[in-house]
Amino acid sequence: MTSAAEPAGEGRVLHTPMTAVYPEFPGKVAVVTGAARGMGARFTSALAARGVHVVGGDINAGQMSATAGELNATLATQALHEQPGTVVGAGVDVTKADEHEALAQLALERFGRLDFWVNNAGIFPFALVDEITPEQINATLSVNVEGVLFGAQAAARHLGPGGAIVNMSSVSAIRVRRGRGAYCTSKAAVAHLTESLAVELGDKGIRVNAIAPGYIDTEMTRWVREDPAALRHALDTVPLHRLGSPEEVVGPLLFLLSDSARYVTGHSIAVDGGSRHV
Repeated sequence: MTSAAEPAGEGRVLHTPMTAVYPEFPGKVAVVTGAARGMGARFTSALAARGVHVVGGDINAGQMSATAGELNATLATQALHEQPGTVVGAGVDVTKADEHEALAQLALERFGRLDFWVNNAGIFPFALVDEITPEQINATLSVNVEGVLFGAQAAARHLGPGGAIVNMSSVSAIRVRRGRGAYCTSKAAVAHLTESLAVELGDKGIRVNAIAPGYIDTEMTRWVREDPAALRHALDTVPLHRLGSPEEVVGPLLFLLSDSARYVTGHSIAVDGGSRHV
């Protein structure tokens, strides 16, 4: 694995692309949920650039179709493999189990196999504890927890030995943040669900891990950059004193899906600049 990383000053975000190439990836097939934008789109792009065919699913089917078209158009010049993967977009409501199965069937119909599944879709609600409504907690648990469970169930029906599932948890699974009670609860559940899945799906030779990002420079954390006090607080609670970049989440994802992690299962890898320790 190589990268063009460079020293960063306080607050600076390293968006320099990583050039990690895994020779076993070309020809593999992945499903990524929440893939129309943000980290999901970045995961999809990184996998396809390395020769993985990707079925991207998103609640916004129109935006997912547009993202798939844009990625396919750019892969010819930006791929890290001579035969880049193909991205296929589809609509999916991750709260519905049958729609996960439809994504799996689409992958099998288009590419004849399924190797990886990335449960990335999620929501990030804000409300102080005494303001959390039944509707908010139900929606958060439905999308962030049930969405992971249903995705893993669909994946498990079709992945063979050596298959891998990666769930998106968060540093919020172990650190409480004001106003994020519903979100923190859901991500703690994802972390524990990941361990349960790893134990049970290990019988099938399927690995299950999670990534737990901290402050990453994405649309979801734009509020941090737009609030000087929030940004200062964030930097003060990150030992590396900077926000992370999407590239720095992509690296662990690729590792967890790769043969380099073939004896790694049931873990949540924190990508947080050390903030979980502060």
